[in-house]
Amino acid sequence: MKVVALVLDSVGLGYLPDAPLFGDEGADTLDHTVLKTGVELPRLAELGLGWVPGVHTLPRRPPRAGFGRMKEVNPGKDTSTGHWEFVGIHLKEPFRTFPEGFPEELLWTWAQAIGVGGWLLNRPYSGTEAIQDYGKAHLETGFPIVYTSADSVFQVAAHLDVVPLDTLYAWCEKARELLKGPYQVARVIARPFAGEEGRFHRREDLRKDFALKPPPNVLHALRDTGVEVVGVGKIPDIYAHEGFSREVKTKDNQDGLEKTLALMGEEFSGLIFTNLVDFDAKYGHRRDPLGYARALAELDAFLPRLLEALGPEDHLFLVSDHGNDPTFFGTDHTREYGMLLWVGPGVEGDLGTRETFADLGATWARLFGARWEGPGTSLI
Repeated sequence: MKVVALVLDSVGLGYLPDAPLFGDEGADTLDHTVLKTGVELPRLAELGLGWVPGVHTLPRRPPRAGFGRMKEVNPGKDTSTGHWEFVGIHLKEPFRTFPEGFPEELLWTWAQAIGVGGWLLNRPYSGTEAIQDYGKAHLETGFPIVYTSADSVFQVAAHLDVVPLDTLYAWCEKARELLKGPYQVARVIARPFAGEEGRFHRREDLRKDFALKPPPNVLHALRDTGVEVVGVGKIPDIYAHEGFSREVKTKDNQDGLEKTLALMGEEFSGLIFTNLVDFDAKYGHRRDPLGYARALAELDAFLPRLLEALGPEDHLFLVSDHGNDPTFFGTDHTREYGMLLWVGPGVEGDLGTRETFADLGATWARLFGARWEGPGTSLI
């Protein structure tokens, strides 16, 4: 038996009741994208997405899958917060954010540890704008460009001609060591870039994430039961590479789908856990509804190939970890319901509004017969 879980990163299904606390009242990633662009998603509709409460833009077709939505319990709206909850991690405190930038005392400790005389920027900033606005100064000084966002991230940009890639990664590893405990930053991200002044561009293929080590979770439970767990795309990064028997890198959504399909054709029993990040990284943050709609349509067109590849005992989950409404103000994630579609033997009808994302991981544990006594209620 294979369980395939596709995370449609940021494809939220409308704002959560507590969204006003996050400044996100009115956000609705899926519906607003469809309304703005007119994109048609017939295969998602056939799975029952149009029946989910709050989804008003897709037709209600006879559903071929179980359908529902999930509330996020964890106090946040970022990748780590949502993905950790998927596997049964409930956070007592949110990951820390730094809207005013990081403390100078911390940065001086880091700078001395990595042997540089300073840094540039140190505040929330667009990554593409950071290298355009501070790239010249970086070339002149060799100082790392440090910035953050509304999420709990410490991002370090450096030009490949100035800072070798291994050195940048080492800088980030040192930052990861420092950003634990009271700082509790979810992710340190290496952001290498290249090109000449005026034409700087990020090397997304060389990006590397350094996540906090997660506490025991469903992935560990599966591993301890002998289940093969394959992380595809940025999934292993989110969990600090813990709990995986294999890791498969991807270049974009299409590559992630193709590699997931190839894994489905292999002879093994286990979990294939894939993140499709383009919705979020390429289109949500950039407030590009046309690009977002195009990515949704590409996924929709690929779905028949995934469905055809399912064996009689296999399961396919389509889920989302937060919202990132490309029609909303700002550039940040939005606090929304997560998607829940489940294709599997005997699975059909309304799965309801789940009280936590952790129901997903609890269901995986039940399917594989793994022992899990943490958060979440299995769907079976």
